Amino acid sequence: MELEVRHLRALCAIADAGSLHRAARRLGVAQPTLSTQLTRIEQALGGSLFVRERTGCRPTPLGRTVLGRARPLLADMSILVREARAAAAGGGSRLRVGSTASRALAGWLRRLRRPGLEPTLQMDVSANALLRRVTDGQLDVAFVHEVEGCPLHIPEGLRLRVLVEREPQFVMLPADHPAAGRPVVRLAELADDRWMVDPTVDGEWDGVHRMLRAVGLNPRVLHGDYHTAASLVATGEVVTVCQPSSQSHPDMAVRRLHGDPLGVRLLLAARTRAELDAVYPALEEAYWEVARQSTAYREWLERAGPRPGAPFPPGARTATDRAVFAPAR
Repeated sequence: MELEVRHLRALCAIADAGSLHRAARRLGVAQPTLSTQLTRIEQALGGSLFVRERTGCRPTPLGRTVLGRARPLLADMSILVREARAAAAGGGSRLRVGSTASRALAGWLRRLRRPGLEPTLQMDVSANALLRRVTDGQLDVAFVHEVEGCPLHIPEGLRLRVLVEREPQFVMLPADHPAAGRPVVRLAELADDRWMVDPTVDGEWDGVHRMLRAVGLNPRVLHGDYHTAASLVATGEVVTVCQPSSQSHPDMAVRRLHGDPLGVRLLLAARTRAELDAVYPALEEAYWEVARQSTAYREWLERAGPRPGAPFPPGARTATDRAVFAPAR
C-alpha cells in the first residue's frame, strides 16, 4: 500500500483527538473503518504509530516522527489547492506570505485581507527555507524567528525588519506540575522531567540543549512536533519551551523561565523595502494584540518597565530594517 494524503490526514486526526473514537467522528467515518485503516498504514510503514490504551491513543516515537513530517505536507497540500482554486477563479492579486509558527498569524492575515488582495500562507518549520523562497521569488514576505545563538543564513540582498529584538521563550508544563503553582519556574525544578523538542525547527534543539547544559541538566528528550508536544504536556508526559504569547489551559500552564535563558529574534523579510512597508504595520498590530492576551507575557512586559508613553518596555518592540548584501553564510 502506498501512503496517500487521506492517510496522513487520518493520522493527524487520531493524534489531535487522542482516540480512535473521537477521530472517527471528526473524519465522518466508522471507528472500525478508521482502525482498519490505521493498521494498514502501520503495516506499510513497518511499525506501530500509536499506543492503544483504555483511555485513548498516544503516538509512539515512530508515530511522532511520522506526524512531524505529515503536518507540513498537509499544510502544503492545502495551500496548493487553495492557490489553484484562486487561479482558476481568476481572483485578484495575491500576497504570498510565509511564516514559522506564530499566534499572530490569524490577526496578521485578517488585517492584510482586503478587496482585490487575498493573502496566501505557506507555513514551514525552517526559517532558512522560507528566506530562500523569498529570495527565489516563491514568496513575497516571510515572518520568521531566529533562535538565540543560532544565526540564520540570510540570503544576499534580502531586506529584513526586526519586529522584536529578543522575545523570551517560556515553558509549557502540565497544570498539576509542582512548579506550575509559581509564576516563574527555575530550570532546576524541571530536572526530572522529559522534554520534547522539534529538531526540524532551525536552531531549536541547539538552543534548548545549550540552555539546559548551562545549568548542568541533561534530561531525557523526546523529538516531535509542537502539536504533539502540547498534547503530551496536557497528559503529563513532557514539558516543552513555547512562545510567550501561548496561553494556559485547564490541563497545561505557561510560565516564565527564571532569568529568561532562551530568546528568539522575530524578523520580517522581503526583497524590497516597499514590500516590508506594505505588510509590517499589520504584523506589528497583530503581534501585540496576542501579546496582550497572554497573562504571563503581559506580566513579563509590565515588569520589564515600559518607557514613557509606550505600552511595552525598551527593546521589546523595534522597527529597524537593513539591507543584507553579504554572501549567504
